[in-house]
Amino acid sequence: MPRPKRWTPTKFEYGMQEFELSSWRYFADFVTAELLDYPQFIYRGQASSGYLLEPTLDRALRLRGKVTSRLARQRHLNNFRFAARGRRGSNPARIDDDNEWWALGQHQGLATPLLDWTTSPYVAAYFAFEDQPREAASRRAVFAIDVNAFDERSKEISKAHSGNARPPIVEFVRPMQDENARLVSQGGLFTRAPDGTDIEAWVRQHFPQGYEDIVLLKITLPSADRALALRGLNRMNINRASLFPDLAGASAFCNLALETDKY
Repeated sequence: MPRPKRWTPTKFEYGMQEFELSSWRYFADFVTAELLDYPQFIYRGQASSGYLLEPTLDRALRLRGKVTSRLARQRHLNNFRFAARGRRGSNPARIDDDNEWWALGQHQGLATPLLDWTTSPYVAAYFAFEDQPREAASRRAVFAIDVNAFDERSKEISKAHSGNARPPIVEFVRPMQDENARLVSQGGLFTRAPDGTDIEAWVRQHFPQGYEDIVLLKITLPSADRALALRGLNRMNINRASLFPDLAGASAFCNLALETDKY
């Protein structure tokens, strides 16, 4: 009986390519064969291959019919600024940039217009497999985007844009604060897309159907391999304790070890 293919490519269009891996066991092979020569890619893991690449604030405002409301977004950010008073330590650094405020809130549970990404495909894989999604999902996903291609297209869009409103670009946010050790441990950064637009929709809008290079890559993996993936990543020291260097991370690491045999 022939062995299943390690991975299978699907339709390629708009610079977007999907690969379906038959097993977690082939993920490292895929990274070595397909990704090592492309350091401009960054990665994100999601617990269901069906989830959109959209931030929590978009989802929250869409439920209220306000996904494109600039006023609702600014009010939410102002509320966080006000609520954060006295909670950033005795001598906090001044923050003047909105994206820095959004980044501060992102890892504290605030609904924001940012999406988390990492420079490591293995860290992204951990986040794809860590949680059990609310709805049963047969496959998990690791996404990769080409930072250089996104930056170039965003510069073109900005040049053609007029008016005071934020241009419909994808920004890369790399916070300079010293208040988030998690971001450093995770090799983390953020994207900020146009309000109410997920990353895939943005690519379809701004790259032609016949675009030849891959700018958005989607790697799907079977959910049934969750325990295998988490055990393998733990052997690489990719776990809650290393990615979240605080007591909450230590506790989550121990809880996962409790539920995962031979972790």
